[in-house]
Amino acid sequence: MSIGFIGCGNMASAIIKGITESGIIDGKDIYIFDTSPSTLENASAKYAVNKCQNAREVVRLSEYVILAVKPNVLSTVLNDINIVLEESGAVLVSIAAGKTIDFIREHLSHDNKIIRVMPNINAKVACACSAYCANTEVTDAEKKEIERLFAAVGEIIELPESDFPLFGVLSGCSPAFSYMFIDALARAGVKNGMKKDLALKIAAQTVLGSAKMILESGSHPYELIDQVCSPGGTTIEGITSLQADGFETAVHNAVDSAVKKDKLL
Repeated sequence: MSIGFIGCGNMASAIIKGITESGIIDGKDIYIFDTSPSTLENASAKYAVNKCQNAREVVRLSEYVILAVKPNVLSTVLNDINIVLEESGAVLVSIAAGKTIDFIREHLSHDNKIIRVMPNINAKVACACSAYCANTEVTDAEKKEIERLFAAVGEIIELPESDFPLFGVLSGCSPAFSYMFIDALARAGVKNGMKKDLALKIAAQTVLGSAKMILESGSHPYELIDQVCSPGGTTIEGITSLQADGFETAVHNAVDSAVKKDKLL
């Protein structure tokens, strides 16, 4: 299996790192191109993959082509690779935010196999939550290959494309919400006399473990909350304080605001 990357930015680099370090694909079967010579050279040297002269060469050499370019240049790239893509029959995989399968198809002159994947920033630590959808030309076997590839950087689920805007908020925006919560916990530790680096480590590891507990225990979050809250204890005191200050409402409002903004873009 050969795979190509058009664009070698942060997300592409995270995916390349994941699939090479996990042994899913050897570097000799990966082809890359970026308009920045230094970015191209650095990625090629760091991951021992093949650098190409242009995007068309990537398409000619690859069975799967991942478009990891900014959304505002996606149409230009599609126009550039259109003819070569028709000849190669490669599966086209776009991770460009906000660009639908229909948008991609409108810029091509043939019925190519198109998959849209939405990863999040946590792919950089192989812990992303990604979603994908595909057009009818894509086979089940090809979907499985995409699941295998993106599993190297976290979890991936198939979703209807109509759910992508909401997924983009729940998965794409929420890392920032989570970082904010972790930082707030750490600053509260500082307020009460602990050094920031130590408080941050404690807060981050505890949130990491709490997420793992939800995913692996099969318990509802509130069941786990009840397990931690002792009668008349410190945890229930903190919980009631969060509720009184509108913690859940603030989270709901943040998601609603992000969804509303997405519809305006």
